[in-house]
Amino acid sequence: MSTTVTAEQFLATSIGLATANVLSSGGPFGAVVVTADGQAFEGVNRVTANNDPTAHAEVTAIRNACTQLDTFDLSGATLYTSCEPCPMCLASALWARIDRVFYAADRHDAASVGFDDAMFYEYFENNNRELMPVSKLEIADPDAPAILEPFNTWNTLESRIDY
Repeated sequence: MSTTVTAEQFLATSIGLATANVLSSGGPFGAVVVTADGQAFEGVNRVTANNDPTAHAEVTAIRNACTQLDTFDLSGATLYTSCEPCPMCLASALWARIDRVFYAADRHDAASVGFDDAMFYEYFENNNRELMPVSKLEIADPDAPAILEPFNTWNTLESRIDY
C-alpha cells in the first residue's frame, strides 16, 4: 500500500481546511505548503478573526512553513490552495520562492459569494492608481537622511543575509 500523498489529496486538504475554518469564525479559504521533501504546513484565513488583513490562508501557510523550517526560502515547495490566490498571496508565494501553485475554486467563484478581488487584479494589471494612489515623494529638507542611506548601509554590511 502506498503512503504517497498526491497533489489532489493536498488540494482536497486545503478545501477541508477552508470549510472547517468557516465553522471556526474564519474565512472560507485554506492552504497547504508542501516542501520538496514532502513536509506539509497548513494555513487558514483569519482576516476577520484576528483583525489582520494579511492573514490570508496562503500567507499563514507560508508563515507557518517558514517559521517551522527556520527559513525564508521555500524553493522547491508547492502551494495548494482552496481558491485562486489574490495578488497579495501570489506576491507572497513569489517572495517565498515557491515553485508552483495549484488552486481549486477561481477568483470568479470567490466573487460570486462576496470575495471580489477584481479591483486588486485590475490595480496591478492595468496600472489603475485611482484605487489607491502610489507616488514617489521628494524630501526637500537638507537635514533629512538621504533616500539611499538604508540601501547603502545594507550594501556595506558584511553580516547581511541576501534574499
